[in-house]
Amino acid sequence: MIMWIIRILFVVIGSLVGYLCGPYLHLNQWQGAFAGFLFAVILVVIEFFLKRVSLKNLLTVLFGLVLGLVAASLLVFLTSIITGRNGHSCIMVAAFSGLTLGYLGTAIAYKKRDEFNLMVPSGGAQYGMRTRSNDMKIVDTNVIIDGRILDICETGFIEGTLIIPRFVLKELQYIADSSDVLRRNRGRRGLDILHSMQKSPNIDVRISEEDFPEVKEVDAKLIEFAKSISAKVVTNDYNLNQVAELQAVTVLNINELANAVKPVILPGETMSVRVVKEGKEYGQGVAYLDDGTMVVVDNGRTLMGQSVDVMVTSILQTAAGRMIFTKKKEEAGG
Repeated sequence: MIMWIIRILFVVIGSLVGYLCGPYLHLNQWQGAFAGFLFAVILVVIEFFLKRVSLKNLLTVLFGLVLGLVAASLLVFLTSIITGRNGHSCIMVAAFSGLTLGYLGTAIAYKKRDEFNLMVPSGGAQYGMRTRSNDMKIVDTNVIIDGRILDICETGFIEGTLIIPRFVLKELQYIADSSDVLRRNRGRRGLDILHSMQKSPNIDVRISEEDFPEVKEVDAKLIEFAKSISAKVVTNDYNLNQVAELQAVTVLNINELANAVKPVILPGETMSVRVVKEGKEYGQGVAYLDDGTMVVVDNGRTLMGQSVDVMVTSILQTAAGRMIFTKKKEEAGG
């Protein structure tokens, strides 16, 4: 809202300046006002579209344009020395070379933008080599609160720069200041995890000030931000995962990674589990493996609080994870 007020004021001031400067441009005052209004509107439109372009891309394009214009100036200088002329021929060479080399410099620099290491790593030289690929990943609030992202990064399975947008920090602080005890504890845990990530020499964490005021939801802002800088989104939110993939944004889901690294268990294998509660069906008991996988023990209701040897009969893969169905070893053997 504030940005739109600034834009409207800029257009009004531009019209006023055009109204006052019109006579100096051989225009009447109203024609000058219209020219100033048109110029201000064009600048606002350009600014509106440029806000979706990352700073890295803007700097890369500007760098290519400057190199192209410098090369064109050198060409004009050499042409004037060789020919000994400073007339229309040099003007034609300047116009043609400036247009051609400026365009080529801009286009080539943009296509080769991934080779520019414009984001200097905050770690040492050894860690700087690891982040040279500029593989940027935007971290979701839920992943920070979850905490597993810290251990995964410490092991080196996630490389590159982890970007924490300012609006994610605001949401995390809002949760930490909640009146609800559970939410407050979750928020404070997230802040502690983020602090540990920043202190780790093996993790490159950057705070981004990029924001999208016209977008209200944090998840939608994450997707827009990822699209604007061609980054990946790290999350454990199933809904955000689905929406991001629909918009062609690459997602790294921590839950999918956890399911992928769970040990393979086949029907017929035996294991020892501890029954902790009743199952939904009559006579069933429920146990859990160390990774949280639910184990349903047939006729295990009477064994609550006890350890029992069981044999796997079947495995069911659901959206929430795996469920392993078992029988007591003596019953399966019989």
